[in-house]
Amino acid sequence: MEKDQNINAENQSGEVEEINSKDKNIEPENQGIEPKEDEKNVSENIEEVKEITPEEKILELEDKMARAFAEMENQRRRFEKEREDAFSYGGFAFAKETLNLIDNFERSKKILENDDVLKNSEALKKTLEHFDIINKDMVSILSKNGITPIDSIGKKLDPNLHQAMMEIDDDQKEPGTIVQEIQKGFMMKDRLLRPSLVGVSKKSEIKEEKNEENEEISDN
Repeated sequence: MEKDQNINAENQSGEVEEINSKDKNIEPENQGIEPKEDEKNVSENIEEVKEITPEEKILELEDKMARAFAEMENQRRRFEKEREDAFSYGGFAFAKETLNLIDNFERSKKILENDDVLKNSEALKKTLEHFDIINKDMVSILSKNGITPIDSIGKKLDPNLHQAMMEIDDDQKEPGTIVQEIQKGFMMKDRLLRPSLVGVSKKSEIKEEKNEENEEISDN
C-alpha cells in the first residue's frame, strides 16, 4: 500500500511540473499587439500639449484678457447709450399724447371763429385771447423740455419733416412749396415726434396749357 501511495504522489508531482513548464512557455495575450488608433491620437495630443511654451501660454492668456476687457467696454457703452436715451427720450410717448391738447385748442378756436352767432362779439374776442395765452404757455412748456414746433409755411417739402396731404394751385410759388399747414409737426430734440401735415403748391392746369401752347407756337 505504501508503495502504491508513493507512486501516485510521484506521478502527481510530475504532472504539476509539466503544467508549470507549459504555463511558462505561454506568451501573454497582449504581447506583440500594436496600440489602437485612439490611443495613438491621445498620446500625440499629450505630446503637443507638452510642447506649448510658457511664453505662448502667457500670450494666449493676454489675448483672452484683452477680448474680455473689450467686451466689457462694449457693454458699458451700450448701457451708457441706453441710459442717455431713457433720460432724453423717456417721455416720448407722453409728449406725443400731449400734442393732442394743442390740436384740440386749435380746432376749438376755429369752431368759435366760424360760429355765426359769436362772430365779431366781445365775448368771442376775450375767449380767443385766453385760448391764445393757454396755447402759447403749452408750447413754451414743451419747448423747455426739448419739444419744438417745425417751421413749415414757405418751406420746401421735406419728406423727413412734412407729409403732403393735398396740392394747391399757386402760380406765385415754386412747385412743392408748403402753402398750408393742416396740422403742426413737432421735434423732440433731434428726433421727429410727428410730421407736419401740409398742403403744397403746384402750377395751375390752365397756365400749364397756355405754356404748352406757347411752346408749340414758338416751335412752328
